[in-house]
Amino acid sequence: MDVNLTEADWRKSSYSGGGGACIEVADGFPGVMPVRDSKDPNGPALLFSADSWQTFVAAVRDGEFDGR
Repeated sequence: MDVNLTEADWRKSSYSGGGGACIEVADGFPGVMPVRDSKDPNGPALLFSADSWQTFVAAVRDGEFDGR
């Protein structure tokens, strides 16, 4: 999948834990969720399918994943 992220409006994810361990996400890309490391804004971004992202967010919210 080829997604142009040059005009993406990045925001810190509400699920970032702070302390330098933050991720940024970009809304507005139907069917995918772009994710990047906030410490490396010019680095690579990962693209998650919308379903995969929702599954990940639910696992974090439910305490199934603590980021370690």
